[in-house]
Amino acid sequence: MSEKAENAEKNLILQVQHISKRFTSKGVCVRAVTDVSFDVRKGETIGIVGESGCGKTTLGRCIVRAISASEGEVKYTARDGVTYDFLKLDKKEMKKVRKEIQMVFQDPYSSLDPRMTVIDIIAEPLKANFPKMPKAEIEQKVIEIAKKVGLNTTYLKRYPHAFSGGQRQRIGTARALILNPQVIVCDEAVSALDVSIQAQIINLLKDLQKELQLTYIFISHDLSVVEHISDKVGVMYLGRLVEFGETEKLFSRPCHPYTEALLSAVPIADPDIQNERIPLQGEIPNPANPPSGCYFHERCRYCQEKCKHDVPDLREVDGRMVACHFADEMRLRGFDYEEK
Repeated sequence: MSEKAENAEKNLILQVQHISKRFTSKGVCVRAVTDVSFDVRKGETIGIVGESGCGKTTLGRCIVRAISASEGEVKYTARDGVTYDFLKLDKKEMKKVRKEIQMVFQDPYSSLDPRMTVIDIIAEPLKANFPKMPKAEIEQKVIEIAKKVGLNTTYLKRYPHAFSGGQRQRIGTARALILNPQVIVCDEAVSALDVSIQAQIINLLKDLQKELQLTYIFISHDLSVVEHISDKVGVMYLGRLVEFGETEKLFSRPCHPYTEALLSAVPIADPDIQNERIPLQGEIPNPANPPSGCYFHERCRYCQEKCKHDVPDLREVDGRMVACHFADEMRLRGFDYEEK
């Protein structure tokens, strides 16, 4: 094994392996996530993107075990160097490891208890995990983390309704950071915020990552945000991972037609530059009754007969993983693409 490969293996902190999640109601089975696998290394930010309903939030909740996956493993290497199968831990083991994997939720309004003050909201994880910690020490830790996320500490005894959306998301971020985690799953953490506030929260997350050596899984439908913050990007469609690779490569030269279509929809700030939109025909298929072959074939303008019958494997093409039969034959248009 080369030195580079050894370092990559050493820095591996999270291995998501063949995660699937099915929801069954009244005899109808909905495949929300199907056989998703990827690795996360220390200090990385992995972006997960796709249309609404593609399963990215369900995937994030399965990773942190907010809901139970139907199949698969999440192997996590804790600070003590021990690797745990996060999804198979019992209650006692789970409480020990839970502190190191936290989540920032999408809605900064509904994710905070309106009956609790901000200081109590941020302190709640400490009280749950360290019931014997003195009250003065808890308050001191809350004040320290509040300062790190840019909250005015004189307002900590106010209730969430007294804060703006951006401030509430800072509260949610402080709550996730209070236990000093290694990994944070950010589920659409800026989607409910104004553009200017989005930029503030993104910059805050990047600063905190550098200062606290954090690892992020950043779930979003906004590719411009994902491009700014992510080292690698995974693109999901109808519960499947269709492309996964380094951000720069994926944005400049996508290998899956769905990624190409998503990138064509990214708005460009310069009015003199016209980005040719690639419209997707038809509707997203029903996850309770997905199409045969490639799930994307009914909306793909490059569809061939093989796509209608054979499910494409996730394979390596041009330095990233792609689930497309003809990925190595097509020259797709990226976000920064210019015809030579």
